[in-house]
Amino acid sequence: MTNIPQTGRTGRVTGRLLILQVLVLSLLATLGGRLWYLQIRNGQEYQDQASSNHIRTVLVPAVRGEILDANGKPLADNETQLVVSVSRTSLLQQKDGGKAVLDRLAQVLGMTPTEVHDKVRLCDAKTPQPCWNGSPYQPIPVTDKATTQQAMQIMERREDFPGVTADPTAVRTYPAPSGANAAQVLGYLSPVTQDEITAATGADGKSAYAASDQIGRSGLESVYDSALRGKPGTTDLEVDNLGRVQGTAGGTAAQPGDSVVTSIDARIQSIAEQQLQQALVTLRKTYDPVTHENFKADSGAVVVMDVHTGRVVAMASAPTFDPNIWSGGISAKDYKALTSTSSDFPLLNRAIQGQSAPGSTFKVVTTSGAINAGYSYDDTFPCTSSMTIGGRVFKNFEGENFGAINLSKALEVSCDTVFYNIAYSQWLKDGGTKPKAPADWLYKAAHQFGLGAKTGIDLPSEASGRVPDRAWHQAYYDAMKDTWCKQAQSGKNDYATEIAKEDCTDFATLRAGDEVNYAIGQGDTLVTPIQMARVYSALANGGTLYQPQIAKAVVSPTGKVVQNLKPVVQGKLPDSQRTIQYIDQATANVITSGTAAWKFQGWPQDKIALHAKTGTAEVVGKQTTSWFDTYTKDYAVVMTISQGGTGSGGAGPAVRNIYNALYGIQKDNSIDPKKALLPVPQQNLPTFHPDGSVTQAQQTAYTLSAAGAPLAPTTPLPGTGGPLAAFALSPERRVLA
Repeated sequence: MTNIPQTGRTGRVTGRLLILQVLVLSLLATLGGRLWYLQIRNGQEYQDQASSNHIRTVLVPAVRGEILDANGKPLADNETQLVVSVSRTSLLQQKDGGKAVLDRLAQVLGMTPTEVHDKVRLCDAKTPQPCWNGSPYQPIPVTDKATTQQAMQIMERREDFPGVTADPTAVRTYPAPSGANAAQVLGYLSPVTQDEITAATGADGKSAYAASDQIGRSGLESVYDSALRGKPGTTDLEVDNLGRVQGTAGGTAAQPGDSVVTSIDARIQSIAEQQLQQALVTLRKTYDPVTHENFKADSGAVVVMDVHTGRVVAMASAPTFDPNIWSGGISAKDYKALTSTSSDFPLLNRAIQGQSAPGSTFKVVTTSGAINAGYSYDDTFPCTSSMTIGGRVFKNFEGENFGAINLSKALEVSCDTVFYNIAYSQWLKDGGTKPKAPADWLYKAAHQFGLGAKTGIDLPSEASGRVPDRAWHQAYYDAMKDTWCKQAQSGKNDYATEIAKEDCTDFATLRAGDEVNYAIGQGDTLVTPIQMARVYSALANGGTLYQPQIAKAVVSPTGKVVQNLKPVVQGKLPDSQRTIQYIDQATANVITSGTAAWKFQGWPQDKIALHAKTGTAEVVGKQTTSWFDTYTKDYAVVMTISQGGTGSGGAGPAVRNIYNALYGIQKDNSIDPKKALLPVPQQNLPTFHPDGSVTQAQQTAYTLSAAGAPLAPTTPLPGTGGPLAAFALSPERRVLA
């Protein structure tokens, strides 16, 4: 056995220890360098991150701006209500997760424990409504309808209700001044969706919406949502590593939203709603000699427009609903009542979305087209009881026969066969079924009157109506050809199949019957009440087409006019002043000796010249649609009632009562200026005072000329204020008479 020298073994051990020492020193140097980097070099950065890690930011909602009528009365307001809220952070600190607290809270509020528990659970992909979609650190509202007694019970027994608060909070409400509902005009609020939050997220990763936000869903609430909503504030909460709130660390104040001043006059709005509803009720008790049953009168709409600006003074749609049912969240029962087929869809604003054939009210457009096509004011046409075109008999409504009459008389008595004659002649001149560069004067006139396109009113989801010209026929045929031809080959022997056979063959071709029906506002022609109000306003003001508007101004909480929405001119009628005067005289005769005379006997035509056109549109399978389109030198009032009979019979009395209120016309047909609610359209904005009170905008007294036009303004009417001064909005307002 060989002996290893002791000195060699010792040397190897010493070398190993040296390597180990170097390794340890290297690790210590690396660790020390890293600690220096973290604590000294980047210490402040990580300190800031650590600090922010225990801060939770909670949004404080801004008070929503008001929607005001032309006189400063709130149509949409914020009502202070007692809101009971629960802090999830406090609940989670309790042994049972807050179950006992929520059960006691349900008993006090008169709710079931399940209802309360569901309200405070957090929303996710698997959790149905109701649930909380906002920050888990934000107080979650359980009810906004707490009574004072309930709030006192909660606040006096804080030991039984840790984390539960009962605070006064601004809740959206629709007070209906003067009884003006205006539901479809105002719209409503509902919670924002995740898709909307994502869509509103900017490049910085922040969204314009918070998960707990309410946004406008329809009406003015939707169109002016960005102005009304304001800017939310923030509250920074300090939390521990378990997420429990320890205190506050500052924040920013919320900025209230701007208010929107409208051209709606709550008094006229209320009367328009009442008269529309009364017309429906009356018609449902009235016998229809055609169908031998009472009129169904299932729905309707009315528009009152300032003819000089296009501003809407009143707009009503029936059936309607109470917009307050949306405040605090609509119940499933109420939502079903609004959307079921049996409801007749009250959420639909029929003034801008209801499309139907205009009937004879369209004849003012046809008259314009005929004159521009070369017919003279004195040309006469046979007004016979019927007319045969292409083997088909086109009848005059109710079989009237007035002999040879001109266009003015044809408008006055609403003779269909005169317009049939003109339309058929124009169809032949344009080449019949084989047109060559057709002039299409009658269709061109409709487009020039702004029909077949949206008016641009400041309300969402407006319908465009339809002018069934050659381009539309071709486009619709291309879309429907396969469907029609399939039905035509089905072998069925019914009316729908016979029509399908005809359409499959030649719908793309503008046929004689198409143009003849079109000339009297029938066939495939569709209009909305707001479109016809603009048409008749243009006739009243000498030919200017204004964009219909409801908002007049946007005003900041400090009183500054953020946006002054002036009238917008969209175009001119294609008529000379002589043509407009010609139509003007014809429509005045409708009131004195024409189709509306039986409903307007005794009307003070020498004081307030009223112009009108009646319309009775036929609908397959339904009773006729009633149209009554009117104007004075100040206003256009258009009313339509589905399945309501004749124009003058169905809507005439209601329209007359609206004018009675506007001008102060009494039962004996005398005029009492003191009882006139709005003898001339309101132009000025209301005056807001620093104490929160509102003085009505200045109105002027008026004197009528012999022609019915207001003369120069005199003194302000009693009870009105001066011109626009300073704006100072406050949460609560008092309207000064």
